[in-house]
Amino acid sequence: MAAWTAVARQASNITRLSAPKSVSASNLMHRRGLAGAGDHHGPPKVNFWQDPMSPSKWKEEHFVIVSLAGWGLLIYGGYKMFSGDKKDMKKEKVGDGSH
Repeated sequence: MAAWTAVARQASNITRLSAPKSVSASNLMHRRGLAGAGDHHGPPKVNFWQDPMSPSKWKEEHFVIVSLAGWGLLIYGGYKMFSGDKKDMKKEKVGDGSH
């Protein structure tokens, strides 16, 4: 397998070196790909604990975490409220029968 890979590399290098090279503007232009960290649009985002009353200023990941935690508390609280309190039920003792 390693020999086949070496032969394929040599063949690609030979075709790359023998092909005529043309210099155009598209070959000289630098491509940044997905590096968009330098482009800031709008106000800077802050951590949710720095400005807790303005969710529009929060970072996206902080907004998601706080939202999911809030939904979890709401669902858990609803479950606890509607499931009933089990402490009021009488406990029956096993073996305490009067025959």
